[in-house]
Amino acid sequence: MTTSLSEEHVVLLATGGTISSRTREDLGGAAVASDGARELLRAAGQGLALPVRVVDVLRLGSYALDVEDMLLVCRRIREVLADPAVVGVVVTHGTDTMEETAFLADLVHGDPRPVVFTGAQRAADSHDPDGPGNLARAIALAASGQARGRGILLCFAGDVFPARGVRKTETVRQHAFGNPDYGFAGRVGEDGAVTLAEPAHRRPDPLPLPGPDAGRARRVDLVASYPGADAAHLRASLAAGAAGIVLQGTGSGNANPELCAAVAEATAGGAVVVTSTRVHAGPVAPVYGAGGGKDLLAAGAVPSGLLRPSQSLVLLSLLLRLGRSREEVAEAFAAIGGNP
Repeated sequence: MTTSLSEEHVVLLATGGTISSRTREDLGGAAVASDGARELLRAAGQGLALPVRVVDVLRLGSYALDVEDMLLVCRRIREVLADPAVVGVVVTHGTDTMEETAFLADLVHGDPRPVVFTGAQRAADSHDPDGPGNLARAIALAASGQARGRGILLCFAGDVFPARGVRKTETVRQHAFGNPDYGFAGRVGEDGAVTLAEPAHRRPDPLPLPGPDAGRARRVDLVASYPGADAAHLRASLAAGAAGIVLQGTGSGNANPELCAAVAEATAGGAVVVTSTRVHAGPVAPVYGAGGGKDLLAAGAVPSGLLRPSQSLVLLSLLLRLGRSREEVAEAFAAIGGNP
């Protein structure tokens, strides 16, 4: 279904992912992103909430995306919302990094019209693909007045989540996402009926969207703490030119004395280090010494609050591209990663 710009409509931005994937025998039976936006819309069937205009942005598995690709998606969202006839936007995306792109889009989104991310766990040519149903529900949500002013939403298997804090929690099951800290936003039924709860938290003010050439050299790496970890990975990242490091700590955001000393060296040299955690839920809390979170804070690391490593990396990448100082980074993480 397509539409002219003169009538109210939803825009579908397709980026690839499992929802567009088909098996390639010439690649040993691997599934690869194949279908474009028009094919996805055709599979979603008739009786959609509003007419839909289709735009192809990328055709990649989301495991292959980088921050520049994610920023491109954000720019396309802004471009289509320049049309006042657009009621809402749906982005089809691979599930591997949907939490990153959706969060980045939410950080820079100041328009009241809804943007809804969705995808699939089963390929388009599987015996029972879930993508068409997910897309139909996402279109219903994007067309709903209830979704206005809610920022970026993720709609998957009928579940609706805010972008901030959302994460993939299942590798293959249909109900693939959760949001233990910022909660559940509502449901979309198989008939397209939308039921949303009142927002549990206020959305932070949007950040600027960097231009296409802003900060390409502002590399941000993810470094993990684990039993026996030394500082080799962190120092190698800095040597490779990383301007920022997200440290995936243990527990409430802890590391060890060797990593803590390396963090102090990194921050003294001008790098920005953010401490997150591998734990599923709860805030980063600087409590422990002997290389723990309290020492990391003293070494200059910024606590991520409730943001997990994936979304901490996105926020830090955006802030460094915008030229923010370490103090401004700390303020942003306190505001955006804080308790609901």
